[in-house]
Amino acid sequence: MSGKLYVVGTPIGNLADFSQRGAETLSACDFIAAEDTRVTLKLLNRFNIKKPLISYHEHNSREREDTIIGRIIGGESCALVTDAGMPAISDPGEELVRRCRELRIPVEAVPGPCAFATALAVSGMPSGRFTFEGFLSVNKPSRREHLLSLENERRTMIFYEAPHKLSSTLKDMAEVFGDREIAIARELTKIHEEVVVTTLKEAARRYEDAAAKGEFVLIIGGAPIRPAPEVTADEAISLAVELSADGALSKSEAAKTAAKRTGIKKGVIYKALTNIDR
Repeated sequence: MSGKLYVVGTPIGNLADFSQRGAETLSACDFIAAEDTRVTLKLLNRFNIKKPLISYHEHNSREREDTIIGRIIGGESCALVTDAGMPAISDPGEELVRRCRELRIPVEAVPGPCAFATALAVSGMPSGRFTFEGFLSVNKPSRREHLLSLENERRTMIFYEAPHKLSSTLKDMAEVFGDREIAIARELTKIHEEVVVTTLKEAARRYEDAAAKGEFVLIIGGAPIRPAPEVTADEAISLAVELSADGALSKSEAAKTAAKRTGIKKGVIYKALTNIDR
């Protein structure tokens, strides 16, 4: 009988945020797959938990997956943890969970802190609709391509960024998105927690020469809704004339289509069309 994979959220900075259920799960499982065993060992020591650890990160995930899955199929239970937050969110654990699902291995969530949700909650930015974009590519062309694909995104956008890439990322964002509002959150739940709400251009200047420290969450306002350009009745009528040319559309259909595209009343357009032929 196969065991189970537990996806366990861990604190993003303050160890006191670890849930009782999370501690109980780590205590009860057979072994723990951790992004960095040294980081996880600090958590285990804090809660007096002693369990075998196996490293599982982006550089060894493929070779370790077979080992982990083999042990689960053999009847052991495994707790998957990352250094901070929920595993499988911008994390190689995503592939392990997917493979377990494909093999019908039970997967159970033990929820915990999540950096992007925490940052959004304290940012004051619109949260009704948002898109989580994770980490941008280190490669500059790929990074710009990613940003350009979001140029007209109206939802609030959330990114993770490392300190050594922060300056170049903010410059690229300012160039692509313009001077929108941004909330920059770092060191969440730690002693030096900071949330700066400013504009993209000011943020790019602020961190241009500054030695950034900590892991960052960037929250950017969506593209503003631009009012549709005003269209005159003459322009709407000209469009209807084009649509009805050579009998492509009847005058009624052309007037209806032109009205939808321009906002000018169909009756006004249709009357003009019929008068043209007189």
